[in-house]
Amino acid sequence: MFTGLVMGVARIERVEPLAGGDGGLRLWLDAGAVPGFAAEVGDSIALDGACMTATAVDGSRFSVEVSRESLSRTAGLDRPGAVNVETSLRLGDALGGHLLSGHVDGVGVVHRMQPVGESWELVLRAPRELAKFLAFKGSVAVNGVSLTVNRVTDLAGDGGCEISINLIAHTHRVTTLGALRAGARVNLEVDLIARYVERMLSLREPQRS
Repeated sequence: MFTGLVMGVARIERVEPLAGGDGGLRLWLDAGAVPGFAAEVGDSIALDGACMTATAVDGSRFSVEVSRESLSRTAGLDRPGAVNVETSLRLGDALGGHLLSGHVDGVGVVHRMQPVGESWELVLRAPRELAKFLAFKGSVAVNGVSLTVNRVTDLAGDGGCEISINLIAHTHRVTTLGALRAGARVNLEVDLIARYVERMLSLREPQRS
């Protein structure tokens, strides 16, 4: 489990195909710029919101293996670049964001990023299958960052929705979100409770007349 309060930004330094030619990749990362980062082989680490397992660790450098399935359902894990990093939650840790599983539910697309006073407005479009889980003042993780939805607008046509999020200057500065521009693809994880509620409602027995 994770909280969505990222520890800092690491860099994917190298990407190489996994043996076997199945389409998976091995990523080599440097987390030297992440305050307090520590990991051991087998630890769970969220990279831009996607839970991965450390397969090799050498100080602040580590590697993970990303399956073809994970690559098909996420963005930003197939090439060198900056990623948000969070190690898994331990019992007794403060829960400052909201509970996250590290299982990306879908990929959204940034529509607009613009300064608004001392903050930034991030507007992105979520796919149809996630629209029902996004609500005003609800929680969502964008590239692993726990955020609050300020506005939801349902879109005609594809059935998706557009959400507006306020980023404080600190979040804009210390995560990868500050580098987002229109057209960028982002990993989304919806609220756990919303998923369970939707499942329970879908299984309700019809009332007898």
